Amino acid sequence: MSWMKGDLLSKTRRLVGGLATREPVWLKAMEASPPPVFPRSNGNLKKIVLPEDPYVRRFSRKHPEAKLVDPNKVSAFIPDPARVYGCRVLELTKNGISEDDAMSVANMEYLAERKEKKKAYKRLKELAVLQDKSPPPKPYLSTKKEMQIQEKKAPTDPPSVRRLVNQLKQQKDVLLQDKPGGSANQDHWIDE
Repeated sequence: MSWMKGDLLSKTRRLVGGLATREPVWLKAMEASPPPVFPRSNGNLKKIVLPEDPYVRRFSRKHPEAKLVDPNKVSAFIPDPARVYGCRVLELTKNGISEDDAMSVANMEYLAERKEKKKAYKRLKELAVLQDKSPPPKPYLSTKKEMQIQEKKAPTDPPSVRRLVNQLKQQKDVLLQDKPGGSANQDHWIDE
């Protein structure tokens, strides 16, 4: 319907001009000071490009294992290693270091940080073995392992409802045993 194109002011003018509706009280005030018209894009949106983007792309090509696998774990407070690398290269080039030297320095810093994290993980693993605990998960998985984790299929069988009910009953019993003088009516458990 072409007659419905436009903003509120132009639509109302058409309806009033065509005698489809009475003139609203606010129409003259709106004509005196019309609302701002925001520019519309014709599909020609410019791509947002940050100054460190070329360095981020180079880093990602050089270190594919450093890419963030799970986009849900992205945090605005902890930038990914590629972004840190790109910002560091820009910082070094602003201080007068050549681009190649800045990239090699930033790369060495990244590798040193990664090595420190691996050493820290190794020490945590040793401590876990000494304390007879299970070791923490690896901070850096191989690319092959990451792909295998992504390709794992979700379990096809939903968990048994009966098993879940039994677990809840066991938890309820444990809670009731822990509370002195507690009863099921005081808790918010549903007895079946």
